[in-house]
Amino acid sequence: MERSSKADAVVFWGVIATVVISDVITKWIAYNTLSHGVAFPREVIGETVRFWLVYNRGAAFGIHVGEYSRWVFLALTIAALVILGRLYRQTRPGDTMRTLSLALVCGGAIGNLIDRVRWERGVVDFIDVGIGTMRWPVFNVADMAVTAGAIVLALSLWKEEQREGGG
Repeated sequence: MERSSKADAVVFWGVIATVVISDVITKWIAYNTLSHGVAFPREVIGETVRFWLVYNRGAAFGIHVGEYSRWVFLALTIAALVILGRLYRQTRPGDTMRTLSLALVCGGAIGNLIDRVRWERGVVDFIDVGIGTMRWPVFNVADMAVTAGAIVLALSLWKEEQREGGG
């Protein structure tokens, strides 16, 4: 397949930059406003949406693989970025949906990678959503980008399969 067009490159790199910058800034704000002796969440929309500074040494949903989690997930993230880069290079020119999805996942992966490289504490998470004791794992902007990108990528791949007559 051909390499993506210049317009695709603008979307790809622009979305990555936007996600990484947004993630770094929001984590910096969370770290500087929530870490000063506050051991409880701050309500934003009642108990449904709260800000609560936590550090995740594992992966998504707190998956942990022991004392070497930081290095394992750092290596896996770099490998994933290489694969995502190859997928981007193979994306048809004008396939904005796939380009956007790959950029979201890459931007989120880079945002969390920065935390893993920066310190041993783990990835800064601070958005806490749920009702009462039924709560989603605390997350951040990078996590939202990875999740949204993965969903859009799955839809893109499904639509491509439908176009090619695979289902």
